[in-house]
Amino acid sequence: MPLDMRDKVFITAALTGSGSTQDRSDKVPRSPEQIATAAIDAAKAGAAVVHCHVRDPETGAPDRAVHLYREVVERIRASDTDVVINLTAGMGGDIVFGPTDAPLPLSENGTDMISAAERIAHLEACLPEIATLDCGTMNFAEADYVMTNTPGMLRDMARRMADLGIRIEIEAFDTGHLWLAKQLVNEGLIPAPVMVQLCLGIPWGAPDDLNTFMAMVNNVPADWIYSAFSIGRHQMAYVAAAVLSGANVRVGLEDNLWLERGRLATNAELVTRAVTIIEAMGVQLMTPEEVRTELKLTKRELP
Repeated sequence: MPLDMRDKVFITAALTGSGSTQDRSDKVPRSPEQIATAAIDAAKAGAAVVHCHVRDPETGAPDRAVHLYREVVERIRASDTDVVINLTAGMGGDIVFGPTDAPLPLSENGTDMISAAERIAHLEACLPEIATLDCGTMNFAEADYVMTNTPGMLRDMARRMADLGIRIEIEAFDTGHLWLAKQLVNEGLIPAPVMVQLCLGIPWGAPDDLNTFMAMVNNVPADWIYSAFSIGRHQMAYVAAAVLSGANVRVGLEDNLWLERGRLATNAELVTRAVTIIEAMGVQLMTPEEVRTELKLTKRELP
């Protein structure tokens, strides 16, 4: 697709993620109250969308408890700050194998495989405007951990999410994930407008060099709406790269803990830095209502 910068872009703030970052920064929100506060602060700084995972409030370990998601959404909705809520549906597809001389049985430490119905239970309870669909399987850097999303699982989850009236955000970690996503769209499982997040720099998916990034961009159909990000020290460089390519932007502590060398960031500070870059490029920020109009989102009350 030809590169064409948008006149306006939206920022997604990915607040906490499901990585083992809770002990590396005291800025990573853990409790539902902290996550909701981070969402509100990010929205006030300029994010139109907040992407939420939940964590065990005591340990900070990644969690998928429905009541934690519901509390986060209730707190955000009860605030006087409007923002589009985007919930992950990525947990529950984790396989950790045993040692190479005995890969089976699977390790009980980290393996978390559940049904499609269980993976979207929190979406039924919260009815967010957007939810993510990790559109493929890949090795992760942590031990022999495989993020597992079979075509059958993705088809089932996509049907359930579409039936709930939730906009699906495809998460593409490599070009093959885009290939599968196009198939799901062609099958009518992912309704239009189709949105995709290009995820760069996550081992062992697409590296965050510009050639790979452009290969990803050039595989996005012209009528899809897309965002892009990289993790770690290249996060802010990819704010500029995303805007130049015609993408929207994602930043946040899920992807990067640092504002600069030696200084841990908050989500709001990362959003503020992204706003500075975007506006310096002559591009305006979209409001939550503008995002809802473009993506045909419906903001609904909790069931």
